Amino acid sequence: MYANMQIKELDVNGKIVQTDSEGYIVHLDEWSEDFVHAQAKAESLELTDEHWEVVMFLRDYFFEHSVQCEVRKMVKHFKQIWGPERGSSTYLHRIFPRGGPQKQGNRLAGLLRTKGEH
Repeated sequence: MYANMQIKELDVNGKIVQTDSEGYIVHLDEWSEDFVHAQAKAESLELTDEHWEVVMFLRDYFFEHSVQCEVRKMVKHFKQIWGPERGSSTYLHRIFPRGGPQKQGNRLAGLLRTKGEH
């Protein structure tokens, strides 16, 4: 899968974690909350409680359903929790400015690149 892909190294508290050129983790079992902090810093993203809620939701969804969550399902979930203004696609894309919750959120959640991403 990573034969023709550039591998980068991310320093996670002194431990090197491999990511692809866009920051998607190569080995899912190397994910940690420290990885989230390091990757967010690399992407110039200041983490809030909302970011953590989305990241943990994405991880839980993936491990429960064996597939990444679609944005419309994220919106439905967070609309119920946060209300219609913050639980919207626009808001989720605002807090994850580098590819929205499905790309940037999945990167931080330690999930693989979704099909069709280049």
